[in-house]
Amino acid sequence: MPKRAKKDDKPDAETEVADGLIDGFTTLSGAPSNDPRALEKALGLRVRQLRRQQDLSVADLAAAAGLSTGMLSKIENGQISASLTSIQSLAQALSVPISSLFALAEERHDVSFVAASQGVKIERRGTKSGHVYQLLGHLRAGDVAVEPYLITLSDGASPYTSFSHAGTELIHMLEGNLVYRHGDRRFELSPGDTLLFDSQAQHGPETMGPGTLRYLSIIVYPRGNGAA
Repeated sequence: MPKRAKKDDKPDAETEVADGLIDGFTTLSGAPSNDPRALEKALGLRVRQLRRQQDLSVADLAAAAGLSTGMLSKIENGQISASLTSIQSLAQALSVPISSLFALAEERHDVSFVAASQGVKIERRGTKSGHVYQLLGHLRAGDVAVEPYLITLSDGASPYTSFSHAGTELIHMLEGNLVYRHGDRRFELSPGDTLLFDSQAQHGPETMGPGTLRYLSIIVYPRGNGAA
């Protein structure tokens, strides 16, 4: 019969480390969390923006809205959650509708959806060698550009190892096998394999296996520096 764990059995080191990682990364990502006071900061920034447009000092607007200068300063700096009464008073003092005070908080966030097989075909170096690129999405805003491609290499496609561009690239193999070159190193990729690299070094598929090959390529670079 299997041995039952005792109540006083201690978790092994591996379990403790795993639990610690889960506790430390509740979003499973190292990306910073959204600012919990984003709404307050957006409201404060908008109030300051409108006040300056109307050439009002902090004291002028505070007096018109029936608030203390300290309270108004905290609202403009996003340090407190203003009451509805205070927000209404500020809107009246600035002669604007309440909704306009939340204009910055209501900015839309970029999103892109591409249905299956509807990716836009892109002409890039290598296309004439039997390489087909389908752009899977595009975001207009932000300091960082992200280009996700579905790349298909037809049977008999020619190798091309001279890609070089700014940023970082991730490749995830979906179908087929190939040898991918990065700088002076070669990597054998099969379905499920992932390669992440600095894309300034010359890179590209060097040896292709039989049949059609497909892989996902995601290129990330500072906006303004186009990928080649």
